[in-house]
Order: sequence, then structure tokens, then C-alpha cells
Amino acid sequence: MAGEEAANLREFTPIYHPAGFDQELRAALADLQVGRWRAAKELLARTGVDWALRTSRTQVLAAAATRSDAVQAWLAEEPDSPDAQLMGARVAVEGALQAFRSGHASAPGLVNEARQACLAAAQRAPADPVPWVALLALAQADVTVRQPENWRMAWEEMLPAGPWGLLYRVRERDPAGNREAHHRMLQFFYACSYTSIADAINFSQWVTSWAPVGSPLRVLPLYAFMESYRRHRENGTADPLQHRQWSREPVIHFVHRAFQGWSDRSGLAASVIDLNYLAHALWAAHQYEDAAKVFLVLGRHATRLPWAYVSENPAHPDLAVREFVRARSQCLTTTRSRAGRASARRPGLV
Repeated sequence: MAGEEAANLREFTPIYHPAGFDQELRAALADLQVGRWRAAKELLARTGVDWALRTSRTQVLAAAATRSDAVQAWLAEEPDSPDAQLMGARVAVEGALQAFRSGHASAPGLVNEARQACLAAAQRAPADPVPWVALLALAQADVTVRQPENWRMAWEEMLPAGPWGLLYRVRERDPAGNREAHHRMLQFFYACSYTSIADAINFSQWVTSWAPVGSPLRVLPLYAFMESYRRHRENGTADPLQHRQWSREPVIHFVHRAFQGWSDRSGLAASVIDLNYLAHALWAAHQYEDAAKVFLVLGRHATRLPWAYVSENPAHPDLAVREFVRARSQCLTTTRSRAGRASARRPGLV
């Protein structure tokens, strides 16, 4: 490693936090992790029907709540609370997916229990899209498609069958385009025995054909392209030049579409991992000045993915940090250098 790069790495302390830019969520998470649920209750009450924020907050809260009994305590005290019931369903889904990914024998039973909890939460709050998002999350565990809800014909020709009925239920309630729901569709296509990574890429490209400028859904193809790269690298079929895909058609087209209007995605619901994927794609496509803008907004908010996938050893977290810092330094340095040259070329004032 060059001296300057080593110095940058020593000086850079990344922030890895599931709350991202959402400071209110950060406070509620801290309470939930020590078994207190009232802050989470008050946060969801304030969130109201901001579906994007409600979806992202309940997802992060549920991931933390699997390590405590806080949500169970909330449900015991307020069994008729729609928010408590939703969080119970979210936690059940997280637990079921963890068991599924680890191959635990309890997974089928936990998946069925989580499914019933989601259906109960959907009945309790019919206008809420999040229980249907949670059901979509469970679809990836149904790899042989035993549940009819997970295998419906697509709305468009040339797209694979899958849990389209569940996605439709989400879109009925959240027509703006629910970020997590579409990522859960991708995860289904990754996992299902009857679909492929090519199906996932086709789905993500279809989504960007109608997603408006500035929508987080425009980042979706970057996830699918990176998953394809990861699989080729893992099974030894990667072309040594494959990482150059980011600067070539058709991939570069989707990189530009993802960046178009990206600055409009500010605020609490802005996804730190989306911005890391966007920064990586722009950097890998040699769009250094645009990547620098994203890195400046991120600050020290790094995520392990996608950087681990392009590191020497994806299982080594420090190497992911090194890739993030290297890309960030290159983009910022290049941008400053170009700005300096442009300034030097301007005629002086007389």
C-alpha cells in the first residue's frame, strides 16, 4: 500500500451503524438493545404513515430486537397495539430468516409461525404495507415454492414468475415504490430454485424503466450486477477484467440512471448502503467527480458491502474498509486536482 493510502487508512475511522443518518432511530435502537421498548413505540407513533420511513425503521428495529425480549414484553403489555403486532411479525421474520440461512432444523416451523404473524399484522392494520413487505422477505426461504403466494406470473412479459401478488399488495398501499419490497423480490430470485441471477438482473432493469428520477429503486441494478460479480468470483468463473463491467454498456447506463437525481434522496430515509453501492459503481466506472459527491455526503458512513466483494478476502472486514478508503481517497484527490487545474486555466481579473 502506498504511503498516502496507508496514512488515509490510519486517519479514517468508519461509522458502521444500522440507523445510518436517522438519529431518532439510533436512540430507539440503543434502548431496544437493552430490553426497553417504549422509545421504539414512540418512534413508530411519530413516523405515522410515512411508509418509506416506517418500512426502514421497523426493519432495523427488528434486526436489533432479535437479540432481546423487548418486543415480546411490548406485546405482552399491549397485545392490541398494531405497532407492537407489526414488530412482533418483523422479529419473527428476522428469526426465521436467520434459521433458514444457517440451515437450522427449526427453520420451516419458524417460517410458518412468522407467516402467520405477518398475516395477523396485515389484518390488524389493513392500510399498512409493511406486513406485506415482511411476507415478501419470507419468500426467499421458500426455495422450492411450496406457498402459492410466492409463485405468480409477472405483470410484464419476459420477467420471471415469483411473489408478484405480494408485491402488488405492497404497491396498493405504497404506490411510491417501496424500497425494501423490491430488494426482497431480488433476494427471492437469488434464492429460488427456478430462477437465476439473470432473472434478478432483468427484474432490476425493469424496475428502473419506470422508477422516477431520484428514486432509490434506481440503485437496484447495481445490487444485481454486484451479486453476479460475487458469484462469478466465488465459483472461479470470473474474467480477470470482469470488474471493468462498470465502465461498459449496458452497466454504465444503469450507473448513470442511479446517479441521476441522487441528491434528492436526502433525509432520514436515505439508505447508507444504497449510497455505498452508488459510490462504488461510480468509482469503478471512473466517474470520480460524481463519486466524490456521494462520498462527501456519506462522510464516514461505510458499509461492509459492496466493498468486501471487491477486496482480496471478502470475509475480512478490515479489507472492506481499505477498499472504501482507497476509492474515497482516489475520487476526492482526483476531483481536487481537476478543480485546481481548472482554476489555474481561468484568466485573471484585470
